[in-house]
Amino acid sequence: MPTSTEVVAHMMQHDLFSQWLGIEVLEIKDGYSKIKMSVRKEMINGFGIVHGGIAFSLADSAFAFACNNRNVLSVAFDTSINFIKPVHVDDVLTAEAKELHNGKSTGLYHITIANQKEHVVAVFKGTCYRTGKELI
Repeated sequence: MPTSTEVVAHMMQHDLFSQWLGIEVLEIKDGYSKIKMSVRKEMINGFGIVHGGIAFSLADSAFAFACNNRNVLSVAFDTSINFIKPVHVDDVLTAEAKELHNGKSTGLYHITIANQKEHVVAVFKGTCYRTGKELI
């Protein structure tokens, strides 16, 4: 049976969007992930701040890595995000996903996104559905 780190490495190898974001995996444990990325100028919206979809996408990747890393294919069926502070070009964002519930058919996760000053810029909640299939 693959380790949680091996599962996430497999996911990252095939996850072209997370690769495009420039995500770096920092730590993986069962039901947990910590990842980071640097914000680039092409991520700016029309208001001169970083598009909210960037923070959402970073959190979504952390969520995916945390809920799938036991090698049970899990898909999101409910997510939400609260934006707390603006994100700017050259910020370095870290997303930490913590498992709140690990059920047979569902899982609940809380993801905190912080910048390089350790200011929380967004919080994300995700519920996943467990398919029962192995990921690898």
